[in-house]
Amino acid sequence: MSTITTSVNSATANAQNLVQQAAQSIISGSTGNSTMDVASLVSALVNAKTAGQTAALKAKQTSDSTTLSAFGALSSALTALQAAIKNLSDGTTLSTFGATASGKGLDPVAGAGAVAGSYAIEVKQIAASQNLSSAAFDATAKLGTGKLTLQVGGKSMDVTIDSSNNTLSGIANAINKASNNPGVTATIVTGTGGAHLVLRSTATGAANTINVSTSGVADDNGLSSLGVSSTPGANGAGSTIVSSDTNRAWRQSEAAQDALFTVGGIEASSSTNAVTTAIAGVTMNLSSASVGTTQTLTIATDTAAQNTAITNFANLYNTVVTTINSLSSYDKTSKTGGALLGDSTLMTIKNSLASIIGSGVGPKGSMATLGAIGISLKGDPADGTLVIDSKKLTASLTNNPAQVATLFNSTDGIGVKLNKSIADFVKTGGIIDTRNTALNADLKSITAQQTTLANYSAQLTKQYQNQFTALNTLMATMNNNSQYLTALFGGSKSAGALATNK
Repeated sequence: MSTITTSVNSATANAQNLVQQAAQSIISGSTGNSTMDVASLVSALVNAKTAGQTAALKAKQTSDSTTLSAFGALSSALTALQAAIKNLSDGTTLSTFGATASGKGLDPVAGAGAVAGSYAIEVKQIAASQNLSSAAFDATAKLGTGKLTLQVGGKSMDVTIDSSNNTLSGIANAINKASNNPGVTATIVTGTGGAHLVLRSTATGAANTINVSTSGVADDNGLSSLGVSSTPGANGAGSTIVSSDTNRAWRQSEAAQDALFTVGGIEASSSTNAVTTAIAGVTMNLSSASVGTTQTLTIATDTAAQNTAITNFANLYNTVVTTINSLSSYDKTSKTGGALLGDSTLMTIKNSLASIIGSGVGPKGSMATLGAIGISLKGDPADGTLVIDSKKLTASLTNNPAQVATLFNSTDGIGVKLNKSIADFVKTGGIIDTRNTALNADLKSITAQQTTLANYSAQLTKQYQNQFTALNTLMATMNNNSQYLTALFGGSKSAGALATNK
């Protein structure tokens, strides 16, 4: 018996019981034993007329909602699997390379376009940004008014200095807040001799030197001494500076310079320490630990990343299968089934995916299969999940990469087939979306029917309320009359007032 039928039968039986209790209320009221319980009677009668339909609608609503949730869980599992096989289906994963260095301070990363190989890398210096410190000043002193022009790497800005910002901290704030700041930060460092204006280029590289000039200075109390010119070093070497006022000279605590290194004896440079132009497809992230060293940079197929990607694919496939098994299960003890037990849509998806996983790729005799690379079906055929032999998979990736590449090729590989199949299932207008659309339409219809039924129940309640209230009043009047007549004429066990002349 279905859940919906069970719910309807239970609701109907309960309604009949309440009607019987209400009928007893009428009988009791008519015999003068008690006043009729109008509220209970009306409720029982209305419930008797609507209980079956109410229960049917509620059960169908619950069933549809449960089915929708089940398809939602299935769609989530399928979408996660589809994301996992994207890079396997387009060949990205199997063309990945890893980069390692024999020493510290290179931190290489191989990306698209990398080619297997080995390179000797000698780092002479790393890229740095220029850092300048002014002479010491009284932190609260008014330095004068005028204009500062700051230039960094060919870009410049003007900063107006007036009575509102002509202290050292005011100048620093004006520089930092300028909307057209060319790439310089200003801070105040206070030492034993006083406060210093510290300027730093935000970008590394020999070309990003800082130049400061002053103009239109009035009430000069040190503002004109903030001028400084920087000269980039030759061939990426460190920059040098000349102060406008030698008595209040700037100090260069760090020079602007490029990273200088050799690749297999070939001189190279970079304005940043994230070197992307030296070796195709490889980024070297240089740090001070690499300076003065010669290291070996090795680029090779990244079998660890490939193993992880394929293992992740198998695990997510297992999640899909486990979800399907749960939704289509049947418990003999409780005699309850999963939300999609016997559902044709679910079976179509299950069989389609299983067929792809169980098939091979390539011509007979040299067909590549998941089993051949260490991924096999679990012993129980009804289970359908995959078992991963990580050692065998690693060996296949290392010793027979061509077989793995065939299995996951971007034309007719397993990843491509799964991706296409899943895309058809979860797309708008696909079989899952079609079922969801029908279920949502049914739920909308159920809601409308529930509203109509509620309105009918309210109308019926009002009607019965009026009828039985009137009946209750009538029976109460009849009982009163009966009591009066008995008192007057007497009953079977007593004499009335007339008989006793009272």
